[in-house]
Amino acid sequence: MDINSSTLRSLFTGLSLAFNARLGSVQTFWNTVAMPVPSSTAMNEYPRLDDLPGIREWIGDRRVHDLSVQTYVIRNRSFENTIGVLRENIEDDQLGVYSNIAAQMGQDAGQFPDLQIFPLLKKGNVTKCYDGQYFFDTDHPGYDENGGATTVSNFTDGAGPAWYLVDDTQVIKPMVWQTRKPFNLVPLQNANDPNVFFNRKFIFGVDGRCNAGFGLWQLAYMSKAALTADNYAAARAAMMSIRKRSGEILNIRPTKLLVPASLEGTARTIVEAALINGGETNVWAKTAEVVVIPYLA
Repeated sequence: MDINSSTLRSLFTGLSLAFNARLGSVQTFWNTVAMPVPSSTAMNEYPRLDDLPGIREWIGDRRVHDLSVQTYVIRNRSFENTIGVLRENIEDDQLGVYSNIAAQMGQDAGQFPDLQIFPLLKKGNVTKCYDGQYFFDTDHPGYDENGGATTVSNFTDGAGPAWYLVDDTQVIKPMVWQTRKPFNLVPLQNANDPNVFFNRKFIFGVDGRCNAGFGLWQLAYMSKAALTADNYAAARAAMMSIRKRSGEILNIRPTKLLVPASLEGTARTIVEAALINGGETNVWAKTAEVVVIPYLA
């Protein structure tokens, strides 16, 4: 193959197609627990999302609810993955493997939010969020039915592998996936580039700017206790009893049960089996959807 602007442009077009096709088709799990948030600067500043008051009857003047002056920041980070293609491989038309490499780079870019979101989720019991407590903790500041101060738990400690209950029906999610610049494939495809002259390599790679962070702790529960029907019921009850500053129930619905592969069978027995214990009705059947997430292992 002659190396000229036309053949290099054709090469990159093929690599881009392979990259984008895989990027758009890869299975991901992050949006089960995280809301996507666009970013236009180096960082996003968020108010306390649990200060949103809800709708009330309009009597007299409007009541202005100022969002808390307490904010938290998620700073964007830069990431890249770069590959060099030997000039001889282009000259000898040995390019088939590079389409697969570009496709793999597309898969890696598509799955990248998972690789940021779930390690952070797993560390939620030792990582602080906007209220100064660990994201998963036993003493978050909360409110009782009269709006009085109390403490709220979204964590149960134990010796087993962790499992999670999540409400994914809300607009706001337990976590945030913030994107400043989506990943895209970029080439250095000029035959006169220094990397070609000195190293005989054409360069292509992906880069993006993004980051993961915590959203509403009220919408997720982490338990390291054994996954049993009783512990599942207790976690559900804890989530569904959380109240607003006004004392009203938050209407949390734990719709997803997130587990590592080692707990899949147990989880499906608890929330999918119609009958248990030799014929008893399973009262927890269909109360949540099991989502097996390999990154939680």
